Amino acid sequence: MSADAESDKMMYCASCGTPEIDDVKLKDCSACKSVRYCGVECQKEHRPQHKRACKKRAAELRDEKLFKQPESSHRGDCPICFLPLPLDHQKSVLQPCCGKISCIGCDYANRLVREREARLQQTCPFCRHPTPTTLEGYNKNEMKRVEKNDPVAMRQIGMKHYCRDGDYERAFDYLTRAAELGDALAHNGLSIMYQKGEGVEKDEEK
Repeated sequence: MSADAESDKMMYCASCGTPEIDDVKLKDCSACKSVRYCGVECQKEHRPQHKRACKKRAAELRDEKLFKQPESSHRGDCPICFLPLPLDHQKSVLQPCCGKISCIGCDYANRLVREREARLQQTCPFCRHPTPTTLEGYNKNEMKRVEKNDPVAMRQIGMKHYCRDGDYERAFDYLTRAAELGDALAHNGLSIMYQKGEGVEKDEEK
């Protein structure tokens, strides 16, 4: 059925054919949204005829909703493929040189396909800055991002002080700075510190 025919069909009651005019307001079938009725009686009368198609379309709508890629999330989009970043942090990679977070798919394509097959130097998939080969180089790049007021780098360092070092004072400082710049995950880190009273006075309301 053409799009125009589908559109026309929605202007009439699927059972009695009454058009939506003046005081007549048609209501969608709550399950499939593909037909409309002028009243409950018409919907009941049309049910035996519509039942099979309704179940099929309702299942399609459910699958579309269940498997649809979300438009975005609080983590934003991958700057390379522009798909929403996964909520699972293990499926994305922070680039310390530019502070960009790329999805693991783009990182994989860059490292294992582009660089290994062409025998190229390892570089950031976004800015093409050479990848640090030591922890010292990684930390140096991260601090450069902090100096540029990058909230992601600030949050990363704050969480390292919190989780790895147990240095709550420095963790609180970095997370606060990142939160002030709008980083949602930094806000979450601070809320955990307040909830547990780690480095700050316990305050569950915060």
